[in-house]
Amino acid sequence: MPPITHQMRSFAGYAGLPGHHDEMITSEGAVREHWNFLKQAMEHMGLPELFERQSEARRILKQNGVTYNIYDGEERGDRTWSLDPIPLVLSSSQWSQIEQGLLQRAEIFDFILKDIYGPQDLIRRGVLPAEAVYSHPGFIRAAHNFAHPANHLLMFYAVDLARTPDGNLIAMADRAQAPSGSGYALENRLVLSRTLPSLFRDAQVHRLAVYYRAVRQALQGLAPTARDEPRIVVLTPGPDNETYFEHAFLANYLGYPLVQGQDLTVLDGRLWLKTLEGNQQVDVLLRRMDDTWCDPLELRPDSLIGTPGLLQAARLNNVTVVNPPGSGVLDNPALLPYLERICKHLLGQSLRLPSVPTYWCGDGHQRDYVLNNLDRLIIKTIFPSHRSRSIFAADLNENARRDLIAAIHSYPYHYVGQEQVSLSCLPTLVPDGLEPRPMILRTFLVGRENDYVVMPGGLTRVAPDADSPIVSNQRGGISKDTWVITSEPGQRISLLSTREGTPAIARSPGAVASRVANNMYWLGRYTERSENLIRLLREILNMQLAEDLALASGTRAVLLQSLKRMTLTPTTYNESVDTADANLRETMALIFNHERPGSLAHCILSLLFAGRHVQDRLSDDAWRFLNQMEQELRPDSDLDRILESFDRILLLLSAFAGLSQESMSRGQGWRFLNMGRRVERSLNTLALLETVYAEKVERDPWLLETLLSIKDSLRTYRQRYNTRFNEELVLDLLLLDEMYPQSVAFQLNVLQEDYRSLPGHEGNYFRTPEERCILETLTALRMTDAHQVSGTRLSIQEGGLFRLLNKSTHNIRSFSDEITRKYLAADEL
Repeated sequence: MPPITHQMRSFAGYAGLPGHHDEMITSEGAVREHWNFLKQAMEHMGLPELFERQSEARRILKQNGVTYNIYDGEERGDRTWSLDPIPLVLSSSQWSQIEQGLLQRAEIFDFILKDIYGPQDLIRRGVLPAEAVYSHPGFIRAAHNFAHPANHLLMFYAVDLARTPDGNLIAMADRAQAPSGSGYALENRLVLSRTLPSLFRDAQVHRLAVYYRAVRQALQGLAPTARDEPRIVVLTPGPDNETYFEHAFLANYLGYPLVQGQDLTVLDGRLWLKTLEGNQQVDVLLRRMDDTWCDPLELRPDSLIGTPGLLQAARLNNVTVVNPPGSGVLDNPALLPYLERICKHLLGQSLRLPSVPTYWCGDGHQRDYVLNNLDRLIIKTIFPSHRSRSIFAADLNENARRDLIAAIHSYPYHYVGQEQVSLSCLPTLVPDGLEPRPMILRTFLVGRENDYVVMPGGLTRVAPDADSPIVSNQRGGISKDTWVITSEPGQRISLLSTREGTPAIARSPGAVASRVANNMYWLGRYTERSENLIRLLREILNMQLAEDLALASGTRAVLLQSLKRMTLTPTTYNESVDTADANLRETMALIFNHERPGSLAHCILSLLFAGRHVQDRLSDDAWRFLNQMEQELRPDSDLDRILESFDRILLLLSAFAGLSQESMSRGQGWRFLNMGRRVERSLNTLALLETVYAEKVERDPWLLETLLSIKDSLRTYRQRYNTRFNEELVLDLLLLDEMYPQSVAFQLNVLQEDYRSLPGHEGNYFRTPEERCILETLTALRMTDAHQVSGTRLSIQEGGLFRLLNKSTHNIRSFSDEITRKYLAADEL
């Protein structure tokens, strides 16, 4: 929280920007009536309290892993979602006017979409130029005459709204391909209702659940074949997509599986979800992927994230894709100059919600206007993306201006000019207090049987600074909640179905795709691997801090050898270092160098990578704990602070393990998560034992105590034996005790049980190769006597212990390889 100074602008000293409409105050400085309650309440709080609430909102967003991926030059990567605590407030009368305009606009665009891919009456009658449609890359010829079970072809639709200096609302852009933002709007509402609970409750704000209930009802009714419980999935491009958090969040909130293109296949003209139990037919596909990437067979052949044959399955009316392929053509700003004409042609009335004045350069007269008025227009391409930028011709130098004019002459169909709009402003909390920021409101609609439902609110975004003419998340925009005030307290609304009758009881957590199982398995392995590494590194650093290093030198050498064995690749641990300082530098690299395979940072990043792919399968708390790990591991040279960070990460890992054991249903996804942990724990323990019990190692009590400490077994050993450290007893505890959760034998029992519960074992009385690996190892351990194999009289190499440890490691690795080949979709991470 910034220090409070007298120069800070509070509500009392707030003033709007000259030449801009202000949402909170009039041009005379009076507070608008519907803002009075919020302004008075926040004034009563004061700026210090508002900053506290802002910090709390940031903490919750960071803790929840709410991100928006950016692609802006060197800054590419995940960025925590930004939320300002001061919402946009709209009165009921204002919203009613907005709602009517949105409903009319949705019906018009729905008709345009049907006409473009149907009779094309608008083009034949000259109401809409053919070039404005066919020149846009969103027009997909393969989508012509697709069957659709609903009255509305355009099911999901969003509009970006702005207010002009005279207070009138206009539509800045229309989003129909895969409109994003509704999930972020819901997250904003959830966070702000937590940080300002009494204020939100007393303000009588319209609830958002009415919109999401309409979403569920609409999707339920879109199955080509009527079924009580159609299979609905959400298609995402994957974690690298800028709005992936929203995809996972909405899938989880609505209760639908989140899938990627590789999870789906088309067979016999139908779309199937590939699961461990076999293929399951998909009825409705809610896609969050751009049109051209959906089907490499008919659209982009270089797409690695689509599903070959998807368009054919939709064309045969065997699956409903929402929004349908080809709807991206409606995002075309070249349609805006003709929207008024289309509205009058269809409805015989004017647009209730007009568009920003737009001029398409594919029309000669409009192109001349653009070229004659470059300095007062914003030039845009008709196919915007995160790589394209709005061009302010007035800011261009002579050469850039000449190039722009040449591009418009060469490719006139690709460009539009739009009038610059002085966007309305909204008070925003910044380090200096309150400051007016230009804003845009994105609103959302969903189609149902005979009309559309409008989300009562939406996603408000403000510019990163007061002088910015562009409001964009990619350019650092800040989000706000949107409060539509009701005249009476809002009713609580549930997303659960209100249909009569009791559905059949289902205790399965649902189908699990092979990709999901693969990521669950490696999530388990990397979780355990990270914990093992931390415990080993912690002992090494503790010895570095010990006063008598000579006493610990033998044990430290063994631990460094163990570290070398655990870091996966021969080049990870550098054996050439021979000084204390060099050893410390090498250890630091194994902690913080994320580009080094086998390092702790690399393991945690791999853990998070697997976790993101199954984020919708994890509980909110489980994902919260995983997300915090990356924030804990920051490069540091202070050993005490590193050790404190280790302790915090261990707590997070333990919390995640506890939640996965106690909160997840014992379905196939959980089994692979659990098997990953058991495989990794077994291999880690065997590697440690093989190092500690090597022939040339002097097993002093200090070494045995350290081994037990690494395996979190020191207290158990002392409670059992209350004696000095004995190598046979330690070996029995960590290797042979089937009742002890850290022992190898315990892991094998769990692996055997989980494996027998996987698909394909019903009625199978024969042992598979992978099952024989586990049974052989478990039998060998049960036949082992710790006193016989670990005695100092026997050579470890010639005796039974080395062969037992080596064979056990080989068998467990073979088990992992076999289940990967048999069940898991992807290669090992």
